[in-house]
Amino acid sequence: MNITLETPAVSKWAYTTILICFLMNMLDGMDVMVISYAAPAIAKGWNVSPQALGVVFSSGLIGMTVGALVLAPFADKIGRKSMMLLSGLLMSLTIFLTSYAANVQILMIFRFINGLGIGCMLASTAAITSEYAPAKTKDFWVSFVLSGYPVGAVLSGLVAAYLIPLQGWQALFQWAGVATLLSLPLIYLFLVESIDFYLKSQPVNALTKVNGLLVKMGKVPLTYLPDKPLQLHKNSVAKVLDKAYRKPTLQLWTALFLAFATLYFLTSWIPKLASAAGLSMELAIYAGTVFNCGAFVGIVTQGYFSSKYGLKKTIGTILILTGILMAIFKLFIGSDVLLLVFGLLGFGVQGGFVGLYAVAARMYPTEFRTTGVGWSIGIGRLGGIIGPAVGGILIGVGLSMGANFLIFAIPTVLAGITTWFLSSDKIS
Repeated sequence: MNITLETPAVSKWAYTTILICFLMNMLDGMDVMVISYAAPAIAKGWNVSPQALGVVFSSGLIGMTVGALVLAPFADKIGRKSMMLLSGLLMSLTIFLTSYAANVQILMIFRFINGLGIGCMLASTAAITSEYAPAKTKDFWVSFVLSGYPVGAVLSGLVAAYLIPLQGWQALFQWAGVATLLSLPLIYLFLVESIDFYLKSQPVNALTKVNGLLVKMGKVPLTYLPDKPLQLHKNSVAKVLDKAYRKPTLQLWTALFLAFATLYFLTSWIPKLASAAGLSMELAIYAGTVFNCGAFVGIVTQGYFSSKYGLKKTIGTILILTGILMAIFKLFIGSDVLLLVFGLLGFGVQGGFVGLYAVAARMYPTEFRTTGVGWSIGIGRLGGIIGPAVGGILIGVGLSMGANFLIFAIPTVLAGITTWFLSSDKIS
């Protein structure tokens, strides 16, 4: 039984799904980055150390890790749409409540719970986009959807630069919570699960739902569902570590771990590092904004070249070149091109890093795709937890900006090399 979604009648659903997933990743980027934009104001108002803020950053990443590892796999059972609704609700409530945090401990709790929703959302959007996108351009569309993350980070950075000096950091979290809550009706009303998911995962009432979609497409309804793939009878983690997937899975996890460490060191600490380098608080926030502008361009560019030349070579090359730029970063400190360099770092780190999500979405089949993507993100986020915490320690002991970037150039280059030699025959 072979049903294709690549028909004119369903293209509207595909584009609607892609746009909604792009929007939700924008909100992900906003919810993740508001804490780093607010960090200088929180540090000043509460008189807390870089080490304490590093723990706050990491608490959110721990939540994202748990969300991706424990909660995201349920999307393979209840559906990507249901998981996105639950994740969005959790994100909106906790980001709004963060504005009422009175100390670091409460801030850590809210960031952890918010991270649970973000971890589920990223895995679900990547999975459903992969199922709707045409095979030839799948890598581009998955990367495009995930490029919403830096767009949200840029927009929240612009709002932060305006809002924090006028109303304080609390107003930023309230604005972010309301924006996320308002997105939920779009998911409920316009997002459609893929037929591929219904056929292979076969949730409750799958046949009825498949036939409803087929009728809208002008196709003949089915009288029965195909047999479930045998892989569904295995434990969810066992699926991604099965003999056919074990080696490329471990390679992908390694690359993501290393890339996550660098990415979250940069996204968490760029405003603080830029401020320490002598920039005003407003310009320090714009440094993070420029980083994420570069990230959007890098992700889309990576998606285009990956579709043309292959994921492994494109991502590997981008990450290795970015590591070299980080290693020589100290040459640009104090120069007029410093903000441009931040943009190039965003281009390379985010462009290469998000490409690894596309690798995961292509490497695993529909019936456990969200599990595969979720576990890849979750294992990778262990590096993201370590990166900001280590950065806080290094900054706290007085290590220079150039030395910090040189240290984190090493995992960036190693991530590129690991990706280049990924052994999956499903990835070119």
